[in-house]
Amino acid sequence: MHGWDDLYPLPVPPSWVPGAAVGILSLHFIQKLLFPYFWADLRYLVKVFTYGLRVEMYRLQGRVVTVLDKFVKLAEKQPHKPFLIYEGTIHTYRDVDRRSNRIAQVFLQHEALKKGDTVALLMGNEPDFIHVWFGLAKLGCVVAFLNFNVRYRSLLHCVSSCEPKMLVVGADLLGTLEEILPKLQKDVSVWIMAKDSTFPSVHTLLDKIETASEDPVPVNRCSANNLKSAVLYIFTSGTTGLPKAAVISHLQVLKGAAGLWAFGATSEDIIYITLPLYHSAASLLGIGGCIQLGATCVLKKKFSASQFWSDCKRYNVTVIQYIGELCRYLCNQPVKEGEKNHKVRLAVGNGVRNDVWREFLDRFGAVKICEFYGATEGNICFMNHTGKIGSVGRTNFFYKLFFPFDLIKYDIQKDEPVRNKHGWCEKVKKGEAGLLISKVNAKNPFFGYAGNKRHTEKKLLCEVFKKGDLYFNTGDLMVQDHDNFLYFWDRIGDTFRWKGENVATTEVSDVIVMLDFIQEANVYGVSVPGHEGKAGMASLILKHNTSLDLEQIYKQVVTYLPSYACPLFLRVQEKMEMTGTFKQQKFQLVDEGFNPSTVTDPLYFLDNSKKAYVLLTKELHEMILSGKMKL
Repeated sequence: MHGWDDLYPLPVPPSWVPGAAVGILSLHFIQKLLFPYFWADLRYLVKVFTYGLRVEMYRLQGRVVTVLDKFVKLAEKQPHKPFLIYEGTIHTYRDVDRRSNRIAQVFLQHEALKKGDTVALLMGNEPDFIHVWFGLAKLGCVVAFLNFNVRYRSLLHCVSSCEPKMLVVGADLLGTLEEILPKLQKDVSVWIMAKDSTFPSVHTLLDKIETASEDPVPVNRCSANNLKSAVLYIFTSGTTGLPKAAVISHLQVLKGAAGLWAFGATSEDIIYITLPLYHSAASLLGIGGCIQLGATCVLKKKFSASQFWSDCKRYNVTVIQYIGELCRYLCNQPVKEGEKNHKVRLAVGNGVRNDVWREFLDRFGAVKICEFYGATEGNICFMNHTGKIGSVGRTNFFYKLFFPFDLIKYDIQKDEPVRNKHGWCEKVKKGEAGLLISKVNAKNPFFGYAGNKRHTEKKLLCEVFKKGDLYFNTGDLMVQDHDNFLYFWDRIGDTFRWKGENVATTEVSDVIVMLDFIQEANVYGVSVPGHEGKAGMASLILKHNTSLDLEQIYKQVVTYLPSYACPLFLRVQEKMEMTGTFKQQKFQLVDEGFNPSTVTDPLYFLDNSKKAYVLLTKELHEMILSGKMKL
């Protein structure tokens, strides 16, 4: 009896097939061993290249397609899809489009706004922030987002620096308006989100919206001729002084809006935004990203750690935005049953520490943390598309071709880049901390700051590696490891970061020295165990024959500074130490910190529960270190 193999003999593969199979397997193992991130990098680069190519194709065709254009198209394509969900109320794409049309029509009828004029917006997180923003954009106006935490002098500075024709104020910020109104430039027209006003010469908006037409304004008002033209001003503390209005172009908005898509979000996702809309993370990445996807966003008035996960479950949230502090606040909440019972799959943001990152994943489940790096006004961005804990992103040969950058040696004591005997900057080795600088060219421009050429020039480094080159100085020290992952190291200059905001030390010291008993104030940031960033501390020198008035200091800082910039610690010294270049010495003060056991000078702590500065005792110091005292 013939066997089956005799009747149907198996074909013998060519002699080269086993060798090829072994070769492919070998290449696979070599790739896994030597280039473990090859495919992840390739997928990410293809996405970046595809998006850039699409924008370039529009440009070559003579079409400038902005994020606003995409939103209007979506309002036609999916009019009934929820765009915003706010406090349980759904606002569809059509709803938002039509209400923004009404606002545009009001200003078209009542104001002499020209295309390109600037309008400052002082509002909290609410749907009308977006309606006003889009309505003004439809008129071709540049919208300046004002930080509602900023007070009096700083706020007046912000308004004047962007030279607006108009200021629009939210109903819950009329107290802030009352503070600045007497000093506001007379040529700035003020509108409030209310039906009536007790302020003289202040216009109301809500009553006029109700009777306005929903018809679109003429298309030529909002059409952009150039992707590099300004569309927003977003304020940043930068490295020194008062807030600066970073110029945000259509190109930057498009890049920011692509962030969620690049991390893998889709049109089916529901994005939860708790960060303030005046911040680029919420407005560009969050709202812009939602439009880029055609997705839905849940907007929260203010972040609440206790309501966070219940909101996520209630609205079936799949993507959340964070800053490092936000994740820590969530981890500090009492443990509850069912904390992993949610649909969140992506968390996009920056500034989360390694320990918080791990705790967040252990406690809240398989959420992919999508950490990124990018300054509001910067021309460089990194994205951690692999999920490597602690890293802000990855680079490789091809990425540097598109977005050239370097890490250079920096002298922290002299507060300047190190230059060799030939006058050129020097690159650091892998594993060493260096100042991140990114090349400024036609593809990666730096648009600078509104109304201040000097501040724009200060952010640029010239003659870095060769004659004629130009780089953007990020002000951040970074480390690149041997696997080409990048890690944030520290900020340089007179700044520190607290509660997700940059604090400019000169702004804080300027406010303190306004007091008649303060001779000098040296402000710096100190590390507090268990907290992100650095808490503000001020070393004070009193004027001759005066005494310390803690009550006056408290009133001064809470009146003129945003809450995150108020110094948590005070130190009263007899003499201010200076550097060899006659700058205030900060390094030793930072090292000494706020420990009353080792610092012999009087120390004080800002106790928010008592609304006062109190003596910092050893017992209070222990409570702060143990986390029992809320900061």
